[in-house]
Formats: sequence, C-alpha cells, structure tokens
Amino acid sequence: MTGKFITFEGIDGAGKSTHLAYVKARVAEHLAASGREVVVSREPGGTPLGEQLREILLNQKMHLETEALLMFAVRKEHLVQVIEPALARGDWVISDRFSDASFAYQGGGRHLSLDKLNALEQWVHPHLQPDLTLLFDVPLEVARARLDATRELDKFEQEKADFFADTRKEYLRRAAEFPQRFRIIDSSQSIAAIQAQIDQILTTLFTQSSL
Repeated sequence: MTGKFITFEGIDGAGKSTHLAYVKARVAEHLAASGREVVVSREPGGTPLGEQLREILLNQKMHLETEALLMFAVRKEHLVQVIEPALARGDWVISDRFSDASFAYQGGGRHLSLDKLNALEQWVHPHLQPDLTLLFDVPLEVARARLDATRELDKFEQEKADFFADTRKEYLRRAAEFPQRFRIIDSSQSIAAIQAQIDQILTTLFTQSSL
C-alpha cells in the first residue's frame, strides 16, 4: 500500500508552519495501528544537498531562470531521496511547500513563464502530485504583520506588496485549476478554528485512504 502525500502552501506570513506539528500528530495517530510512519520535510531543502542549496536560494540574488532551475533541482533530490521512498514504504509524507510554490513565487511573483514551469514540473515529477494540498490563505496585510521583525528576513520575505499579491493570486489560480487536491484554509481565523477545519479535511482523507 502506497502512502499519502500532503503539502502545505501559502505566502510568507500565512501561518502554515504553525499547523505542521498538529497535522503530523493527527496523521501519526491515524497510522499508529498500521505501523506506518509520518515523514515531515520542507522545500527548498529536505536533503543534505537541498539544505545547502536552500541557503543560497533564500539569500543570494540570481537570474530568475537560475532560481527556478535550482528549485526544481532541489525538488528532484527531495523526491528521489525522501518523498518517493517514503511513499513506497506506505508512509505518509508532509512537505512544507512543493511545486505549487514554484508556480506561485517564480511564476506569479517573479512572472516567469508558466509554460516553462509546466515543462520543469513534467520533467521532474510527471506522475506524482500531492494527494492533499492545504493552502493557507490570508490577506496581505495580515501576512506582513506576522513576519517576525526580530529576525533577518530572507530575499523573498523582503519583497514588496505587489510581489506577494501576484504570488497569492497564482496560488488561488492553482487551487481553482486543481480543486480535487487543494483545500483553501482562511488563515486569518483563530488557531482553534483553523485546526477544526483541518480536522474535517483530514477525516475525509483518512476515510478515503481506508476504502
């Protein structure tokens, strides 16, 4: 039995990372009787090479196409070393960002041709998409207010409002294009309200996975 692949998406400051541990615990509880495990990872990153390239991608300026190519190179390593082996074992994978982030940030925010991103996606993972994508959506002003002013922001977090407006727009376009796997969560709600919505979404996924 193959595992399930869950991804978290949203603009910087949307609050998605706040709920990773909660989802991991809920999935682990569901899998406990079967002996399967939950693997939590992130992009860019997820592997030793990916983590090294993460520092470069988040902090060094580069040509837009170089940025996109590196993102998908990191993703390929992540797939080969982490995601695909875990799914083949029957484990479940939760990833903080996946290819939707490339469409949103490089495509929406930086205006890279979506045709080029589609070509990269088809090259790197033509037969694999998440079973569930949780899109944490929030108004831009709320997202910006949530960024931690006490730490140094990476190059994406330092972008202007127009960049994030276009990034959010592309996320919502992707959600409309793939409604079968996307679930949009209003991340301006309270943590309790968000977790209640997550519980409903996961219950549906658990039921489907046991059929």
